[in-house]
Amino acid sequence: MDDVKRLTGNNTMEELQAGCVERVLVPVLEALILVIGLAGHSLVLLILVGRPRRRGRQPHGTDTLLLALSVADLLLLMCLPFHTAAIALGHWPFGNYLCKAVSFLGAACSSASAFTLAALAVSRYLTVVHPTWTYRSQMQRWLRLVVMGLWVPAITLAAPQFAFRTVGPTTQLFCFAFLSDISQLIYSIIYFLIAFALPLAIIIAMYSKIYCFLHRRRREGRAPQLERYHNQVTRTSGLLVLAFTLCWLPSYVLMFSMLGHNTASRPRYGPVAILARLLALSSTVVNPILYVFMSQKFRADLLKVAKGTWCGICECCLHSRCCGTYHTKKNDPEPVQLETSPKT
Repeated sequence: MDDVKRLTGNNTMEELQAGCVERVLVPVLEALILVIGLAGHSLVLLILVGRPRRRGRQPHGTDTLLLALSVADLLLLMCLPFHTAAIALGHWPFGNYLCKAVSFLGAACSSASAFTLAALAVSRYLTVVHPTWTYRSQMQRWLRLVVMGLWVPAITLAAPQFAFRTVGPTTQLFCFAFLSDISQLIYSIIYFLIAFALPLAIIIAMYSKIYCFLHRRRREGRAPQLERYHNQVTRTSGLLVLAFTLCWLPSYVLMFSMLGHNTASRPRYGPVAILARLLALSSTVVNPILYVFMSQKFRADLLKVAKGTWCGICECCLHSRCCGTYHTKKNDPEPVQLETSPKT
């Protein structure tokens, strides 16, 4: 017991046990988020990249923003193994430079993801309220510029992470070493306002405008068929705002609560910090579900890709009739297309 006290300092046995649970539980949960996030965004990229090629046209404006969202979330997931390893090992084993680089990339990608969600809200507002404007020939070019421009404030906000983030001298865990508490408070306020409050305000404003527009059209009786779409937009908008708030607000509350504390002397994250971290990481899983998988058009494209992949496997493995076609040799006549369902 004396040896344990000597090694752990002022830490009690309960704290030591809690730290052991964190080193096992948190990596398992983060590994689950990593696998689900990579699988979800891989499907998104597969569908969105292949959709214009299958239909012989340029990608839609919303597809461009969804691609940018998936790229930002995938880059954010790339930072996850480093933090997971640090939690599991109880120290940061990757050196000071990777400490700066991983922190910079994580802050930049999380900000870019939030900005892209706000841009998606604006795009959907224009699609519903001003549909003729969204189909202009220059729309796609402007959206590409917007996607690239969103990374400018994201990189700017993340620059202090690379400049001031360093490895703690005692616990070898992350510590954010600003020159003073005042500068850290100023940075936290600016980051909160630009990377969270502003995108959330834009998302709420755009979906509120869509709701008011559809509600007004329904009351005027111009488009009675909008009732179902109006209800769907209402539910979807509420889910999007709720998911964005629940995923990111706890981490910002934790960030402000830890200002002025010497985090370098406390290697444990604590249950509140773990919950806030897991909620923020879960945004990489929630985003493809809410913005892509809930779309009927995306689900139809996913079924087409799955059917095509299965047909290819059948033809390669069975060398026989599969999915409505005959497998033929090189010198055989053209294959005959078979009907897979009766005509109506």
